[in-house]
This record gives sequence, C-alpha cells and structure tokens, in this order.
Amino acid sequence: MSQAKQSNHEGEERYATLLNNAGAIRAICSAVEGTLGPKGLDTMLVGANGEVLITNDGVTILEKMDVTHPAARLMVQVAHSQQATVGDGTTTATVLAGALVSEGVSQVVKGVPVAKVVRGMEQGIQMAIESLQSRSRQVTDLNDPILYRIAYTAGREHKDIAELVISAAQLTGMAKLKNEGGFRFADAVIAAEKAKNEVWSGILLNKKPLHAFLQPLPDCKYILVLQDALEPESLDEEALATESGFRAYQELREQFKMHLDRLVAMQIGLIAVDRAVDPEAEQFCADHSIMLLQRLTRSELTQLCEYSGAKPIRRSALKKPPTELVTVLGAAGSIVYDEKLERVRISQGEGDKLVTMIVGASTREIVGERSRIAMDAAAAVQAALCGGYLPGGGAAEIAAAHELDRYRESLLGMESFGIAAVAQALRKPLAQIVLNAGYNPLEKVEEIKAAQVLRQTDVLGIDCDTGLLIDCLEAGIVDPTPVKLHALQAAGEVAGALLRIHTVIKMKPHRSEESE
Repeated sequence: MSQAKQSNHEGEERYATLLNNAGAIRAICSAVEGTLGPKGLDTMLVGANGEVLITNDGVTILEKMDVTHPAARLMVQVAHSQQATVGDGTTTATVLAGALVSEGVSQVVKGVPVAKVVRGMEQGIQMAIESLQSRSRQVTDLNDPILYRIAYTAGREHKDIAELVISAAQLTGMAKLKNEGGFRFADAVIAAEKAKNEVWSGILLNKKPLHAFLQPLPDCKYILVLQDALEPESLDEEALATESGFRAYQELREQFKMHLDRLVAMQIGLIAVDRAVDPEAEQFCADHSIMLLQRLTRSELTQLCEYSGAKPIRRSALKKPPTELVTVLGAAGSIVYDEKLERVRISQGEGDKLVTMIVGASTREIVGERSRIAMDAAAAVQAALCGGYLPGGGAAEIAAAHELDRYRESLLGMESFGIAAVAQALRKPLAQIVLNAGYNPLEKVEEIKAAQVLRQTDVLGIDCDTGLLIDCLEAGIVDPTPVKLHALQAAGEVAGALLRIHTVIKMKPHRSEESE
C-alpha cells in the first residue's frame, strides 16, 4: 500500500464517526430545506397505515419523520427549541445547524483541530448575534404596516391569515403582546373544519356541555371553576356498611343539595370542573339553566380563570357562606355553546383581555396546515413587537457574514477557521432560498455580497420572481429579530456538540429492560 493510500485510509477511520453524523444531519436537512423561502415547496409525510400529511412547517416535518440516528435526533431538538421559545423559524434553525455542521466538518477534515474549530464557531456566532442585534429595527405601533408584512411573510404569503393575525393583535393590545409573563399569542389560534376565519374577542373552550341544548339565563353571568369533582364528599366503603355511616352519607348528600341551591341564588351561569360530575348535580344544573363543563384540562381552566377573573377552588370551599364564595367567582357577559364549532364561546369577561383567532378550511388536513401557518404568523408578530425586525430573505445574514470575514482577516490563530465556518453557514439560508426559486445560488450570493459592500447596506436581497436585486425593507421582506437570533444560537449549540463527538457507543440496557 502506498503512503498516500495509507494516509487516506487512516483519515477515514479517524473521522468515521464525524462523517457518519454529518451524513445523518445532511439527510435531515434535505427533508426541510426545500420548503424554505417564498418558492419553497411542501413535504408529504406518509404514515404506516396510509395516512397523509402535507406541510412545509419545519418542526412538523421533523416531529413526524421516522428518525432513528442519534445525531439526527439532536437536529429535531433544535426545531423543538426554536418552536418552544420563539414559535417560528424552525426551518431556518435546522438549515443553519446543518450548514454549521457541514462547514465545521470540512475544516476538521482539512486538519484543523476540533477544539479550535468549535471555539472559533462559538466566537463567530456571538459576533454574528451582536451584529444582527445592532441592525435590528423596532416596532412601536400596532398600526405599523411592517407588522402586516411580517405576518404575511411568516404566514407563507396567505393574505387572509396575515389580516386575521393583525386584527387579533390590534384587539389584544401592545401591552398584552409584549407581556413577559409567558403570554403566547400563537396559543390564540384555533383550527376549525368548515368554519370561516374570524377574530373573536373572547375565548373558545373545546368542550361540549353536558346539556348542549341549554343556554344560561341572561342575568346569570357568574362562573365557578372547580379543581375537583362536582359531587358530595365521599365516605369509605367500610363506613357505608354501618347504619351510622349511611346516615352520614345521607347528610353529606343533603348538604350537597343545599350548596347547589345556593349557587342558583348567586346567579351562576357556568360551572367548569376538571373531574367528573355527580348525576344529581348534572340534573340540578339542567333544571336551573346552569351550563356544565366537565373534565377540562389544566390549560383550559387556567385560560377560563384568566379571562373571567375566577379563582379555582376545591369542592370543600362550597361550604363557605355566599359572601366569601362570591369573591372566587368569575364573570362574563355572554356564555354560549356554538353547535357548528362544537365549542363554548365566552365573551365580555371581567378578567384579562383575550382574543381568539378562528382559522377555517374545507378539510381536516388543510385546516391543520392553515392552523400551523397562522400560529407561525402570530408568533412572528409577537416576536417582532418584543425584539424588533431585520431585513429578511437572508439579507441581514449576508451582511453579518461579511463582518465576520473582515474580522477573520485580522486573526492569527486557528480559531479563524471556525469563524470562517460560521460566515459560510450564514450565507446558507439565502443560498437555499435562491436555489428553491430556481436560480444559481453561488452567483446570486456573490452578487448580493458585492452589492451590499458597495452600497454599505444590509437591506439588499433577491426578488425570487425576477432574480433581480431588491431593497428588502421597501419590498416588505422582513423577519423578526428574535427568530434569527435564537435560530443561530440553537444551531451553534447543536453543531458544537456534534463536532465534539469522537465515538458513538451503544449503552447496555437497564436492569428492568434486561429482566423483560
């Protein structure tokens, strides 16, 4: 064997794990990168039983894919992190992570130590984040036309969804949207088959009342929320077997009936519980026109309490006198069951202001995709209000990449190769958008790079219809700053972790698994 061939063989063995992981990442990225940009296409996911899902939502594709490779699963975590934190930009995060891994592997295979590459990448990502933050523009008004463009871009150019999201944002208000207490505007989206798009100033509970035909009386506007079952207090079976125990049981039921009578006098129109309802209580509520919802989820109960001002209680609290019980009640001007949507509509609540976006379509598959699109648009609008916006279409990343290139020229250490990897990865989103539009990515990326340097601007991008240079801000092609920042941060963390992996070893099973 010649010395060259032996060296080649040793190199392949040395980087076998790295190259194997990079191949898995490449496969994952190829599944989502074709959906990027205005000319991106959809992906069809087919289940084992023939079920079909058509979408171009990155996190949905990754969640539904049959992923077994451990490195590929890390990429799925990137999308999950992006979705959970920002709610949009999962495809961008995945593409960036894939590009960082690819560029990092390229540098390592050339002979640059992994530690140097990773350290340089960390430094480059931090510099890129600072560069993007310095270029961010702020939104100060909900009537700013740029918000519609953000919703339109994130909503994959669905005009009706963009209008729906902006209308809902204006009803919600700037203070609520910028609330750092955990309010997620995207959670206001509800998908409904065969429904019309609608912004509802209130909440919709996805529950059918025990008596759907019943509507609360007009003057019964109060709401009781129980984190318990609506039934008498129970006794153990041994106690029930005795005469004294049976009498105690009868007394408990009599007390329960008294508590129910008191609720009627307090003008309660809705009782929501997170457990079961006693048959006697169910009939009592039907006789007195009290709407009854059982087995609500914790999130539904929380939303109801937030909107109506109610405070959840246990059933033991029903023993309290009316003067104390009234302090835990919520209130709403209208409580109605919508038979078409099969949901309870509640409006004019006396708690926090909440808005619901109803997104409709003709079929279950289509309404699910439209719901995901609307949630992305809503998340993007909220992110822009909280953290500003940047020129979209990959333009801002090209400008940041140029800054990294200039900085790299002043470095002497091998970390510069890691910075070069970040700079090259930052150009990947634009290159993929251009490729999906049918143009030569190498040519267009260099054209934009040169034009931005010449004009000293970060707003120049490519018109995917004509292939010509355009001002992204004038064209309304913008992205929320937090979406880009988090995507880059998450991609960098996963890429660094993958590049450090030297060996993959299968763990032995746990003792419980061995016994099985």
